[in-house]
Amino acid sequence: MSNENLLEIHRLETVFFTENGKAAAVNGVDMDIPEGKIVGLVGESGCGKSVLARSVMGLVRKPGRVVSGQILFGGRDLVRLSRKELCKIRGNDISMIFQEPMTSLNPVLRVGSQVAEALRIHHPEMTKARIRQEVCDMFRAVGISEPERRYRSYPHELSGGLRQRVMIAMAMICRPRLLIADEPTTALDVTIEAQILRLMKSLCADYGTSILIISHNLGVVAQIADEVYVMYAGRIMEHAPVYELYDHPAHPYTRGLLSSIPRIGRNPEYLHTIPGVVPNLLHLPEGCLFCGRCPAQADRCTHEVPPLRDLGGKHMCRCFSPQVHESDVG
Repeated sequence: MSNENLLEIHRLETVFFTENGKAAAVNGVDMDIPEGKIVGLVGESGCGKSVLARSVMGLVRKPGRVVSGQILFGGRDLVRLSRKELCKIRGNDISMIFQEPMTSLNPVLRVGSQVAEALRIHHPEMTKARIRQEVCDMFRAVGISEPERRYRSYPHELSGGLRQRVMIAMAMICRPRLLIADEPTTALDVTIEAQILRLMKSLCADYGTSILIISHNLGVVAQIADEVYVMYAGRIMEHAPVYELYDHPAHPYTRGLLSSIPRIGRNPEYLHTIPGVVPNLLHLPEGCLFCGRCPAQADRCTHEVPPLRDLGGKHMCRCFSPQVHESDVG
């Protein structure tokens, strides 16, 4: 394991065993998350982003399970740890912000008590007064005003932005080394979204926390990430430093995603779309998974699986003939 990487994922495969067959939601994924960096994971809904995050956390529910590969965290393979060993890491060294704070927070418990739970579990030596103080301090750190009063609030008494800040406080209360943020700005207005993104960048800078931010919003990822992985139908299609990816997209899927972003100056009546839909994971095509939607497909694409090719400068692309394009994304 590289000393520069906090987390390394090697050939990870997470499969759901259904009555109709096996669905590989994560299909041979390789990914590195460096120390103190923010890594973006983007792709359409249903491409396996959240399943990858839950695989890292050990939270994949039946009928799904990790069937092969490694998830190396600090030199330890999380795939092979027992449930008890994982519980010591989860919430302490690795934390996760889930998509919907209103459904992730318990509606019948005060938010302060829910945030304090991680401290009670991982730091049993702390007194109740010390735990309460730690929670209030973290509330202040994530921008929650009047933290003592908010400590006793129920989730329904808080706005969407405040609930998301509570979720971030819950994830950060034990000062984790890795924070996984799954669509952390979903359903928030653009003002609150900008505040949450600034907050996450400051957490990375202040605490040295590595962050994996998962989103279908490429604009959000562009503002915060140091490097980006593009995922499609369970596989990584492209990986590059953020400016390289946005300025010189190589994979047809990445170019399609970037072209779909509305921009000032473009004809408002025209919005670029990628034809077709993500393939059924139970019936994946034989060759390139994007072949049926690709405007540049060739004969070999229908029966050969393209490998990840090194384009130089940490730019990887899963395409037989990647063509680096200049992007006008601003």
